[in-house]
Amino acid sequence: MNNLDDIYWMQHAINLAKRAAEEGEVPIGALLVYDNQLISEGWNRPIAEHDPSAHAEIMCLRAAGKSINNYRLINTTLYVTLEPCVMCTGAIIHARIARLVFGAQDPKTGAIESVMQLLTHPSMNHRVTYTSGILATECGQLLSEFFQGRR
Repeated sequence: MNNLDDIYWMQHAINLAKRAAEEGEVPIGALLVYDNQLISEGWNRPIAEHDPSAHAEIMCLRAAGKSINNYRLINTTLYVTLEPCVMCTGAIIHARIARLVFGAQDPKTGAIESVMQLLTHPSMNHRVTYTSGILATECGQLLSEFFQGRR
């Protein structure tokens, strides 16, 4: 995929994040692409689902597995508006995602670059390539505005 594809799909993820915000959830959106085709999408839903694991990435991966009838999501690209946490990064590795693209960094719980670097940890049995910072300003602004509105 090229940078224009990454921007296109990240804009779609941003729209999913806005949907989360409209539902009163932290605005994070995720989608999974195979061969430049949308496979699944998700947005934060832990409050609505009463489920601490209902992060955007997990919701997206669950939908993808059901969509293709497989828990292995080989040769796919996951787009997410915020750097994944430890839980989501573990799921990304276990699902055998080929590539991760994320927008804003998460300096508190990010497990790709910010706090930990799980994708490059030598003990991991699957390697996921990643690109960070795609539409990072827009992704970060959604979060900032959401939390400012809560204060």
